[in-house]
Amino acid sequence: MAAAPVLSPRQLNRATLARQMLLERQAVPVPEAVERLAGMQAQEPRPPFVGLWSRLQGFRREDLVEALRGYEVVRGPLMRSTLHLLSAADFAAFRPALAPALNAAVRVMGPSAKALDSIEFLPAAVEFLEEEPRAYNDLRLLLAERFPDVNHRALGYAVRTQLPLVMVPTEDPWAFPRVAKFALAEGSLGRPIAADGPPEAMIRGYLAAFGPASVADFVEWSGLKRMKPAFEELRPTLEVFADENGRELFDLPGAPRPDPDTPAPARFLPEFDNLVLAHADRSRLLADEHRPGLVTKNLRVKATFLQDGSVAGTWTVERKRGKATLRIAPFEPLSRKAAAELAAEGERLLRFSEGEDSALDLKIDSA
Repeated sequence: MAAAPVLSPRQLNRATLARQMLLERQAVPVPEAVERLAGMQAQEPRPPFVGLWSRLQGFRREDLVEALRGYEVVRGPLMRSTLHLLSAADFAAFRPALAPALNAAVRVMGPSAKALDSIEFLPAAVEFLEEEPRAYNDLRLLLAERFPDVNHRALGYAVRTQLPLVMVPTEDPWAFPRVAKFALAEGSLGRPIAADGPPEAMIRGYLAAFGPASVADFVEWSGLKRMKPAFEELRPTLEVFADENGRELFDLPGAPRPDPDTPAPARFLPEFDNLVLAHADRSRLLADEHRPGLVTKNLRVKATFLQDGSVAGTWTVERKRGKATLRIAPFEPLSRKAAAELAAEGERLLRFSEGEDSALDLKIDSA
């Protein structure tokens, strides 16, 4: 059997950037864009707006707000038990495949979770949520009243992971308030959500968004375990490559794999962007020495920027006395050309996120 073609880090970089719409902004509707990204991590309401602005032509805040309020795109606990945005179609396809990982997530509560085996807490949660959407803490308190001998945090976390739930959008400018309410996904989407299902759709969606990739990469992104048999079943329908370290990589036939010399423009990625989280081996996008510094002690994933296709530093927006300042912190000194390109893109970013009439400033720190 012939050896698998070897792809260089730069080839992998450009392939991933093309699928993530970061080589060139694309003119596609928001639900389609979110599907092409295989979802967007969304612990907070604002970051996905910046993530789409960096990827789509002419993106307006209202485009995502309208998609969320129409439930074409939904926000709920999914991969790795964290909040994500997915299209309604992908939510219905991915949520059943994620059930094993989500059901097992309550184990993080330790001994407090053992009492859940002997009570019917899910029917009670469904009852409360069918009455009306409820904030997580309010639902947890109602369950604690019904089951006073069970740890209320374990109750709340188990419901959040074991029931298909979506957050209810509001009139908030970023579609959700700081404390949003949850509703049952089936009622909000108007379609059934299976209790479990195969991972094929998730694997194909992941490879379309992040491939070529290894089984370990998919496990890192999805939170699912023991995925090698699923990939083996799909092997006849996939293309197989290897990286320079000999790791086996899978991909969809005909998926974009641009010339490695394709130019990659400066781009700003928001907090929690899946581009910096979706591979076990992130060397195609991020130097190993910079990886630990992207996650804070309280598990926030910092906003980053790309230079020539690689993560080259972090950024923040400071808001003081009516002025918004974009502060760019590069890992290494920037060339004059790179700094000018970042400054121009940064000014556009500020006008999108802060408004055309805001007082704006930009600072690039020394590396």
